[in-house]
Formats: sequence, structure tokens, C-alpha cells
Amino acid sequence: MGLITYFIVQRVSTVTRTPIWLLWLVAMMPAFIWSGWALANNRRPPPSYLVLVPLLACLVLYWFLIQWGRITPQQSEPTNAEEPAIAPGNPVESQMEPVAVRPIDKVEEQHLQTCFPWSIYYLQNVEYRPQAVICKGHLRSHPEVAYRTIRENVERQFGDRFLVVLQEGPNGKPFFALVTNPRSKQYGDRGELEVLTRPVLAGGLLLATFCTTCLAWLQISGRLDGGKSIQISPDVLAQGLPYALVLLLILGVHELAHYLTARRHRIRATLPYFIPVLPLPWFPFGTFGAFIQIRSPTPNRKALFDVGFSGPIMGFILALPLLMWGLAHSEVVSLPQQPNLFNVQAFDPRFSLLFALVAKLMLGGTLASGMAVKMHPVAVASSLGLVVTAFNLMPVGQLDGGHIVHAMFGQRTGAMIGQFARLLLLLLSFAQRYLMLWAIVLFLIPTNDEPALNDVTELDNRRDLLGILSLALLLLIILPVPAFVSSLLNM
Repeated sequence: MGLITYFIVQRVSTVTRTPIWLLWLVAMMPAFIWSGWALANNRRPPPSYLVLVPLLACLVLYWFLIQWGRITPQQSEPTNAEEPAIAPGNPVESQMEPVAVRPIDKVEEQHLQTCFPWSIYYLQNVEYRPQAVICKGHLRSHPEVAYRTIRENVERQFGDRFLVVLQEGPNGKPFFALVTNPRSKQYGDRGELEVLTRPVLAGGLLLATFCTTCLAWLQISGRLDGGKSIQISPDVLAQGLPYALVLLLILGVHELAHYLTARRHRIRATLPYFIPVLPLPWFPFGTFGAFIQIRSPTPNRKALFDVGFSGPIMGFILALPLLMWGLAHSEVVSLPQQPNLFNVQAFDPRFSLLFALVAKLMLGGTLASGMAVKMHPVAVASSLGLVVTAFNLMPVGQLDGGHIVHAMFGQRTGAMIGQFARLLLLLLSFAQRYLMLWAIVLFLIPTNDEPALNDVTELDNRRDLLGILSLALLLLIILPVPAFVSSLLNM
């Protein structure tokens, strides 16, 4: 958990000057307090006040430290004041601090102004940043037409020296920014030398994750409970094959959909990388999932939506029929006095509305009130795949759901939705304790998503509808079965 927290906190370093080690320490402090209590009190769970007070206090302190050290334009960028003219060889020149170099000179600024036709975008003001030129004015045409026209004009004047960005300012008015292109051929074409496809690394991580997920089934199925020693052999590991293959298939299809969609939109992306982890009693699943890395800007909000939406929907389309098959081959048993969410020998399907509906559909009248499910390995892996889908659909930051709401509503509104969503999940976690870890992780993730190059042009109606359906799918997976639905289904 500390390692995962470190990588999450590392992403915040781009928006704040607060040291990473301090943010990590504050984020991990509740876990340290709870672990210390358990060690000092013979592994007894901490009282409720010791759970709530450190959690809320550290979340508030974490937010305060980010805001306290937040990087502002005044801190990182020069002012718009004219630079003093200093003659070459003037002795005052050596006594002054170096002045930030402008991305363009006066002659190039005149060429830049010709890139903005008044009927497309009426340019009023040009501001300089260390590696960018901010062009403010009034938009007089459709954002997509304006972006395409001005990008072509800039490329005609400056080649691939700049990336053209269209964003919405705090006042709601769109502005253009010319950002230095790190992959420009003027810099020796360094971007083309970057190796994106590392098949050996991807294959090695896949093989390692396959071994850890096979081993994980021993932990999930209870064969390692009670400290029993067991001899690991190919026959023993083969019992975890259905679980490992189905889980890796769902995670792989999820990330492969991201990868292929990114390639379709000409976005540079790495191959999917799996994350193996040895099964532990508190995390017995054998993997932390998989991921790809995007290595180039997203061209527009449509591409941002397609990349974010493709992974969860393809994972869901594959996981749902596998879950139905796995539940059809599962058994109905009596519900224990103290149900445990991770007990696959007597699993309570009422933790999720979607899971309860599918279980009732496949098991029929045998799944009545007071009954549980002894789950088939395929059912365990596919239900875990649905949980991963739900987590990725959370509309926060750079998760898939964060990309979706950003593409639907814009960057600023998407960040507000992310703040609201993680507060709601925190409240829900007090009723569903297994969501507490999710809520903590989401509070460590920045709510701001990286903007697309054309971050103003809105989505079409079809994508908006698909986005709403994806958020509805999220609710179906994470919400428990309401009482009236439970009585209606006789569960």
C-alpha cells in the first residue's frame, strides 16, 4: 500500500511544490496509526473514533499541503512587463538576473498574428511564457473549425516547432496557446528515438503475473488459511488456471482496447504492462491490474472520450458473459452468521446490484433469502474484473471515468464532478466498509485531468449518451441491493 501511495502521490508533484515525502507521510499516517494499534492490542481492530479522526484529519492536511505549495502562474512564469533594453557589452548586463527567453521574437510575432484570421478568431493580446505563447481574443467560428484553421496556419509558418492548444480560460472564453513541441525535428527528432513497444518487458510481466495469479487462487480458495503448509507443485498451481486465465484475459482486453483506440487516434502509447504481486491475506488477488502509458498529447475531447471509454466497456462486455457462465457452474450454500466479502466459499451476492441481478438470473429460485454462493473460479475472476471496471469508471482525475466526464463536460466541470464523486464514495464507504480503501486512494489522486489539444470542441450526442450509460454502469456495480429490490427478488 505504501508503494502504491508513493506512485499516486508522485503524480501530484506537477501541481505543488510540497515535498513528495511529506505528502506520502501524511497519506500513510492513518495506516501507520491503525497498524500500531493492532500490534499493541493483540490485532484487535481499532475503535471507530480512531478510524475516523486520523482519516479525516489527514485528508484535510493532505489537501492543505497541496494547496499551500500549489504552483501558480506567477511563481513559474514571467510577467508581461517589457524587458529593459540593454546594449551589448553594457556592464549592467552581467549584474542582472538572466531573463527568460521568449519562444518567438518580434518578427515571428508578426507572422503569428497572420495565423489568426479575424473572421475565425479575433486576436487581441499575446502573452509570453518560458515555453509557450498565449493568444487571447474572441472566438468567431465553431471551435473545431477555428482550431483546424489556426493549427494549419501555425504549421505553415513554424513547422512542427509548436503544439497548438485550444483551452477554455477561467472566464469561460477560449484561448489559444502555442507550446514548445518536445518532439520537434528541430531538436534532433528525439521523440522518434523513444522506444515505446517493449515486448520483452511486457511479456515478462505477463508471465510473472500469470504465476502470481495461479498462486493467488490457493489464498482465495482458503487452502493457505490457518498457516497450513502446502507443497507448491504444477498440479497445485493448475487448480488456479481458470481464475488466472480469465482474470488476465479481462484485464488484458481492457488495456488492449485502450492501446488500439489510442493508436487509431494517432496517440503514442506503450504496450499493456501487468503488475504482479505475491498474494497476501489482505490482498489475495495476485495482481494490481495492468496499465498503458500515453506518451503524446490527446488531439481532442472525442479522442479523450474514446480512449477512456473503450477499456471499461470492452472489459465489461467480456466479463459479463463469463460471470454468467461462472455463476451457472457455482453452488448455492447457506449464508454464514458473519458474511465476509472475500469469502468465495459463501459469497453474499447482495453487495452489488448488478451481481445480485445476474446471480438471480443464473441460479433462479435456489438463491433465496439467507443463501450464499460458493463461487466457481471463473465467477471469482470475472466478478473481480467487474470491480476493476467500476474502479476505473470512477469520474476522478486520470482514471477512465475522469477522462469520460472531462470529455463530456470540460476540464473544469469534470474536476468538480471528481471532487463530488469521491466525497460521495467516502460517505458510502461508512455503510460499505470494503469501499473505504477506494475512497482513500481516490482522495490521493488529483482531480484535474490533462487537457486535450483541442479542449473546447464538445462531444456529439452519441458519445454523451454512452458516457451517461458508463456512469450508470458504475452505480450498478458499486451500489448494494436496496431492500425493496431484495424483497422483490426474494433474496
